[in-house]
Order: sequence, then structure tokens, then C-alpha cells
Amino acid sequence: MTRRRLGIWTAALLFAAVSAVVGCRLADTDGITPVPQLLAFLPWLLAPAGLGLALALLTRWWPGTLWAALVLGLLAWCIAPYGTGGEPDGRALASFRVLTSNVEFGRATDALVAAVRREKPDVVFAEECEYGCSATLRRSLSGDYPYRRSVEGSGSTGSVILSRFPLKPAAGIPGSTMGMPGAVADVHGHPVRLQLAHPMPPLPGQLDVWRRELGKLRGFAAAVDKTPTVLAGDFNASQDHAAFRAILDAGLRDAARLAGSDRTPTWPARTAPAIGAQIDHVLVSADFSASDARFLNLPDTDHRALLVDITLHKTG
Repeated sequence: MTRRRLGIWTAALLFAAVSAVVGCRLADTDGITPVPQLLAFLPWLLAPAGLGLALALLTRWWPGTLWAALVLGLLAWCIAPYGTGGEPDGRALASFRVLTSNVEFGRATDALVAAVRREKPDVVFAEECEYGCSATLRRSLSGDYPYRRSVEGSGSTGSVILSRFPLKPAAGIPGSTMGMPGAVADVHGHPVRLQLAHPMPPLPGQLDVWRRELGKLRGFAAAVDKTPTVLAGDFNASQDHAAFRAILDAGLRDAARLAGSDRTPTWPARTAPAIGAQIDHVLVSADFSASDARFLNLPDTDHRALLVDITLHKTG
């Protein structure tokens, strides 16, 4: 009897923990620590829920099996891709390749340079590109990428946008902890708004900063006019975070989702793709289609780079 009681209590605790996280997801809130951190790994909560189901069956705890069925069903519903998909109706105007990479305090700068030379993206978004990283990119890649916008900084605060296309200055995201530069690219005669994203991560005790900076990105997305827009970088949030879904709800679409790779993890690189969260994104306005999203393993960084081909279509 003691062993059966232990099994029931263990299953109940597993179901309660998973139910709390799933409940926040359904209520469209990110909750408090540790819920935001666990939401990033929502699909992997199937494991503790499945273990609880096994214990409920072994102990013949029939209310627990019903609880498990409910939790697993809700998890399956939550794991479905979020946001709109489909192709724009207008004819294709221009195609180009975008790469975003968090180089972890500049440590993966050399790996990024090698990847850029190999993959030949047209636009590069580099996060945590500190002074040395910025100088290396200028020295090594300025021949192929003569246009750039940057926020120079140390540690994680520096960020750089490199482009084969001419760039005009544009206001970035003001008041952010880490640099988020912006620009307007001339893509074969078509203006495209480029914005780098790098809000603070949801660290315990700093959730308000994380929410506020994601809110600024949501405000940017909501303010986008008819100019085609690309918002890319390390969002420190997945589609299971309400603050990130609000950015999608403002009118942008996730290029990886459009290309059929919406659940491929980008962080932490050491365990991805087996276990992880997709927190690095390329978001595009509705006049873009996307294809061939690839995730690159670069040495010396805890993020996988995201490379995606996007096509601008005529609308209206």
C-alpha cells in the first residue's frame, strides 16, 4: 500500500507541475518564475506527463489516468504551430537570404565569418557582437558586405547588421538593455525595413525587463506600415511565450514556421536539436514567403544560427 501511495503522490505532483505551466499557456500569460523558463521547453513536458500516466496505470489510479489524458491532450493542442501561414498572393519581386546568429559575447565571431563566407547570406544579424567581433566583421567581410548598422558595446550589448544591399539609417529599439539597431535596405529597388531583436532573457528577478523589451518589439511590429519588414535575432522567447505571440499577433509571421521548421530548437546548442527551444527567429511581414530554413551549428556559441531564404511579393 505504501508503494502504491508513493506512486500516486509522485504522479499527482508531476501532473500538478505540468498543469500549472499548461494552464498559463492556455490563459495567455507567462506567469512568474519558473513558468516562463519552463514554457520555453513546453513540448518536452510530454515526458513528465507520460511518466505520470505510467505511474497512474501501474498503481491503478483511475482519476489520475483521466488527469493524464486531459494534460496530454492540452499539451498536444498547445504544441501545434502558432501564427498564420500560407503564401502571399502577389508575384515575386525579390528573393534574398537572411542569417541571424548570437555569437555569445563575440566568442563565435570566427565561426560566423566562416559560415557567412560559406552560405553567402545577403543580410546578417549578429547579436552579442562586442567591440572585437564588430571590428573583425568589418575587417573580414566589408568587401562583400559594404553596408552596416551597429550598436557598439561590450559583452552582450553589441549588435551588428551587415548587408549586401544599400542601407539607410532607421531608428532602432530605444531604451533596450542590449543593442537593437535598425535600417532600411534597398533590395533591388524595393525598400525593406530591417530590425535586429535582442531583448533580455527571462532571468529570475528580471521578468519585468524581459516583458518590457518584448513589448517594445511588439510595439515596433504594430507600428509597421506598408513597408516590407524583417525583424530578426535572438528573442529569448519561443512561440509558447505570450509576450512573443503578441509580436506575431501584431502582424508578423515566423519565417521558420512558413518553411516548416517552427519547432526546431536553436538554444542551448549543446543539446539541440534533441532538446531545446527555438528562441532565435526571423519574423517577416505578410508580403514575404519563406523557404529552406536551416539551422547551423557554430563552435563557441550556445545558439544555433538560423539561415532562411525569403521572397518579397507584390501586394495590394
